[in-house]
Amino acid sequence: MEPTYDVIVVGARVSGAATAMLLARQGQRVLLLDRDRYGTDTLSTHALMRGAVFLLSRWGVLDRVIEAGTPPVRQTRFDYGTDSVTVAIKPTHGVEALYAPRRTVLDRVLVDAAEAAGADVRYGVNVNGLLSDKSGRVVGIHGRDRAGVPFTARARLTVGADGIRSLVAREVGAATLRVGAGSSAIIYGYWPQLCADGYEWFYRPGHSAGMIPTNGGEVCVFVGVPADRLTRGDLRATYHRLLSVATDGAGGRLTQTRPPSRLHTWIGRAGFVRQAHGAGWALVGDAGSFLDPLSTHGITDALRDAETLAQCVTRTSTFDDLDEFATARDQVINATFDVVDRIAGYGWDVVEVQRHLLELSAAMSTELELVANVGPHVGG
Repeated sequence: MEPTYDVIVVGARVSGAATAMLLARQGQRVLLLDRDRYGTDTLSTHALMRGAVFLLSRWGVLDRVIEAGTPPVRQTRFDYGTDSVTVAIKPTHGVEALYAPRRTVLDRVLVDAAEAAGADVRYGVNVNGLLSDKSGRVVGIHGRDRAGVPFTARARLTVGADGIRSLVAREVGAATLRVGAGSSAIIYGYWPQLCADGYEWFYRPGHSAGMIPTNGGEVCVFVGVPADRLTRGDLRATYHRLLSVATDGAGGRLTQTRPPSRLHTWIGRAGFVRQAHGAGWALVGDAGSFLDPLSTHGITDALRDAETLAQCVTRTSTFDDLDEFATARDQVINATFDVVDRIAGYGWDVVEVQRHLLELSAAMSTELELVANVGPHVGG
């Protein structure tokens, strides 16, 4: 007999684990699947914006992120070369500080919370396709586990939380509603004992960089350029050269500590927005919409999608009327997509990028108001 659930969530990263947790807390029978292993790392910008911190706090899991040694961020510094601006993080909706947890911390916290809420969590399952009924409605998934044993499960709703190359999106033929023009190439590494008091963002014509304090006393330091300008060759030499240009040497701080032994690279991809839902399916996180990582907004988007989808599910018995979820997502995406695309296009000077950042900040405030007003979840 094939196991039957109310909801199957494909992908146990931030968006999928949060979605599974919230739906399980509602009493839904939830299956959370991932092809990877529990607790593995993944490419990430780490930085949580106010909306993300607010949601983690309301869900009752922020304390676990803090207990893992994630340092509080109480200010953000914007460095434009000729001048800089430091902005204090003022308490808003109970958010007194920001955080930037490693994904080995955040993903585990959310998966553990999903399992504690009653979700059936299974790693090592590679989903190969979807099941459909005669009408074309999605009714489940099929795949194989690590041993090659076939695995099939059915559900009233299948949620794709499986990233930018989402199999769920491809299988259902989710329409692409918007595609951006700009894209960043990002190189980053973790620096031990680097002095960074809060988030620091650096902007120079054609270059960007950031310093993000995270777990283990390390600082994630990234450098970004237009994707078509990342040249092949010695990655380490390229990283240090670009970082020197983007930060003007960061006041000598980068020479006062040991550089990272390992670097991570994002090769660049234009932002997009896909159709949010259809008959028996929905997309959350990067599976549904993707903003360039220069926005440092991916995790916040993922958690917001989980919240708004779960709230929408509470108001429908058939899982068919998910228009509220799509409307809430698009309300935020429409406010951020164009400005993030302009920033990721690097066609700005330092005066223009300051205007873009103010516009992005206003959009993030709108997002915070949205998630703050949708109401708390059961068990949150």
